[in-house]
Amino acid sequence: MQNRTDPITGNTYVLFWVLFVVFWFATLGQRALIHPDEGRYAELSLGMLQSGDWVTPRLNGILYFEKPALQYWMGALSFMVFGINEFAARFWPALSGMLSVLAVGLTARRLWPREDGGHYAALVMAGSSWVIVNSHFLTLDAGLMFFLTLTLCSFIWAQQDDASPAERRYGMWLAWAAMAGATLSKGLIGLLIPACTLALYSLINWQWSAWQRMQWAPGLAIFLALAAPWFWLVAQRNPGFAYFFFIHEHFERFLTPVHGREEPFWYFLPILLVGFVPWTSLLPRVLREAWPRRPAATFQVERFLLIWAVFVFAFFSKSNSKLPSYILPMFPALALLLGQTLARATPAELKKHLWVPVLLWALLGCAYPFIDRFASASSPLPVMQHFAGHLAVGGGIFLACAALAWRFLRKEQTLPAIMLLAAGSLCAVSVSAIGHDAFGRLKSSKGLVEQLSRHLRPDMEIFSVRSYDQTFPFYLGRPVIQVDYRDEFAFGQKAEPDKAIPTVAEFIMRWQSAPHAMAMFNEQTFRELQQQGVAMKPVYRDARRMVVIKP
Repeated sequence: MQNRTDPITGNTYVLFWVLFVVFWFATLGQRALIHPDEGRYAELSLGMLQSGDWVTPRLNGILYFEKPALQYWMGALSFMVFGINEFAARFWPALSGMLSVLAVGLTARRLWPREDGGHYAALVMAGSSWVIVNSHFLTLDAGLMFFLTLTLCSFIWAQQDDASPAERRYGMWLAWAAMAGATLSKGLIGLLIPACTLALYSLINWQWSAWQRMQWAPGLAIFLALAAPWFWLVAQRNPGFAYFFFIHEHFERFLTPVHGREEPFWYFLPILLVGFVPWTSLLPRVLREAWPRRPAATFQVERFLLIWAVFVFAFFSKSNSKLPSYILPMFPALALLLGQTLARATPAELKKHLWVPVLLWALLGCAYPFIDRFASASSPLPVMQHFAGHLAVGGGIFLACAALAWRFLRKEQTLPAIMLLAAGSLCAVSVSAIGHDAFGRLKSSKGLVEQLSRHLRPDMEIFSVRSYDQTFPFYLGRPVIQVDYRDEFAFGQKAEPDKAIPTVAEFIMRWQSAPHAMAMFNEQTFRELQQQGVAMKPVYRDARRMVVIKP
């Protein structure tokens, strides 16, 4: 396990990863779930667990078909094992991130066994800021990244020119199974990215041998056996699912601004540059070295990885619906490429690349004295100071790790230096995320529900009027009744109109007839209801919402 003069023994390397993995999972429960994504996906999993219906997803008790069910299954299983809490809610994304690191490391070790590429690729993946962030927040993208990473790694493992017949067969079977997992995680993108990458690779290199080694008959059987049953069952039980899921949520989302997430074409560039810290300044070298000249008949793994990464970036840049986490599937390919680059680079070369992450974290760490300039009504000064303080601590941790890494590089010891940078990145991002909880609680109902606990009754009807906080039903432990609010619930409310109240006038009638009731809304709606003589007693108020009970 040694590289050049690196004093890393097998036991030391194993101990490093044990501590790294422990810290990776240790902070999952330190933050409240935030609106909208974390609350949405936690509530979907909790609703599935409470209802016992593992086929039809329901958000706040209402049909919800924007995404497939695998994420909800994993969340429900986590709640069964760990209890209903933030750690359990985030466990699957965190596990997905760490499994992606493992897949990248094992694959690089298979591809470049003489260059210690496995060690470096795994460390690059584990230390990339955007991988860490998305593995510690509850969204769908970490799970998708894992299955696409498994697809990518098993495919290139099977396509190696020196692969044995067993490696080709089992590698492709695993790739087909992983594509099924990706499809069940987020839809057709689980097929699109691998298929388009292979097609582009074949056209650019005019090399079609990989298509002959796809194990088409058993592969398609595996894919359909894993992916098709849920789609068939949910479509049978819910008319209208197929059109909504495949047309509205795929083609209309990509081709039109129907979801209101339009961003400029260059939107993902700064996300890539910041998200790949502390390795960002090495990207130009990775791109230069990813197109080596080899005999035309051999499988060009570096080219395939580069095409994968570029396609993911270009595809989502072209889309009319953009969210920051969409480019996450390109990071495993970049980690594999950079792992080989680090294995070949000299310590003197790598020392120059320390300056970019050092300067970035130093700037973040020095923001505290100036943080009052960024305070506002929506970002109060105490919250900003809390966050800035954690940024300073996180920045200090990274700078200390970078200083030690510099010393190791001066001694021509590369592997311990890269280990320190990956560990420093994880610690810095994790500490900063804990500080972000001050912001998160402004967008969470955890504290609100804690304050309301003395007013809650089992027979109380709880309404959400003209707004909806995704974390509210999760922390309540039960759905709320939506009033005059549709957004992503439009399909479900149309299919089951009795699940919501369409107008405020109907809500007033329901409120007046209920023996015990509670409602959440904004100040404007409160004043409007006051003017109509609705009897209400405020029990909670903050900058964006208030809660009342029926006197």
